[in-house]
Amino acid sequence: MTVSLGGLRLKLPPKDQLAYLAGLGLLTAFDLIEWPVALAIAVGHELARSHRGKTLREFGDSLEQA
Repeated sequence: MTVSLGGLRLKLPPKDQLAYLAGLGLLTAFDLIEWPVALAIAVGHELARSHRGKTLREFGDSLEQA
């Protein structure tokens, strides 16, 4: 999904990721977790998601070649 904001086009993450990040932001806003912890969790989540996607693409490519 893309959103136009003042002439800029922003690509938003999928709904499930957006909800996850919003929940993380709310936990930080209510001081239930510190912002460095929230940042570390968000970065770790994104790294895991991108690694998993890469692994699945490589697996699909190998199946196509077989």
